[in-house]
Amino acid sequence: MPKKYIVIAKTIGRKWFLILVVIIIIVVIYSRIAAIWISGITLVLFILSYIPKLFFKNKIQKFMKKFYKIEDEIIARKFKKRIEVIRDELFELSQNQEKKKWLIAFLNKQYIFYHEETIVKFSEVYNKGFSEKEILDNLKEYKITTRAEIKIIKESLVKLNRLNDREISVKEHREKQRFA
Repeated sequence: MPKKYIVIAKTIGRKWFLILVVIIIIVVIYSRIAAIWISGITLVLFILSYIPKLFFKNKIQKFMKKFYKIEDEIIARKFKKRIEVIRDELFELSQNQEKKKWLIAFLNKQYIFYHEETIVKFSEVYNKGFSEKEILDNLKEYKITTRAEIKIIKESLVKLNRLNDREISVKEHREKQRFA
């Protein structure tokens, strides 16, 4: 029997706007001033309902900036939110990162946040003509562990026009190392 009440509550929760419109229409018939007040209060409450979402997005960004690399599952555990909610937030953040110093990439069906220092170090090593293996070796302290991460960071930075052309090619760098 309790499940029946939960289903009814969820149905009402999804249809609250339509129910409110019907109530306002009924109130308009009896008192226009009361209907205006109800509409105004509803509008204010609806606008205020977006404030917690803004605070949550800022809270996530502050938390992520404490790490060189962090995955969406860890963020979900920290904030005790469903993984879908965190992925939606990270997706939104990843859409507007052209001018950001950090990077959010999608790899192996999960979002990964890379800190500004990680991206700066990656750019330095990449521009020196290092190969993927050498880049990976240089970025171990930044918690980057696979070549796939190197590839996705490179592709993402190129796509966002945040990665300059290499000063020296990989071939030139190898020859320089061999003869030095």
